[in-house]
Amino acid sequence: MQTRNKIMDDISQLMTNAMGVAHGAREEAETAMKSLIDRWLADRDFVTREEFDAVRAMAQKAREENEALKARLDALEADKSA
Repeated sequence: MQTRNKIMDDISQLMTNAMGVAHGAREEAETAMKSLIDRWLADRDFVTREEFDAVRAMAQKAREENEALKARLDALEADKSA
């Protein structure tokens, strides 16, 4: 009977170790895939969402400043014409 328990303990330990190895392999594969995707995206000059949002905000601010300057110029031209 004790031999049977020893075999079950050994099998249980083996399965636990196998699960640990599988988990480690999964994490390593995820890290490698993320690194591969990051390199691929960098090679294609894609931008991150943060970079895109920053440039969009700068463009919006430039548009607003342009509109304000146009309104000011129109007002100056109107004063000059009058």
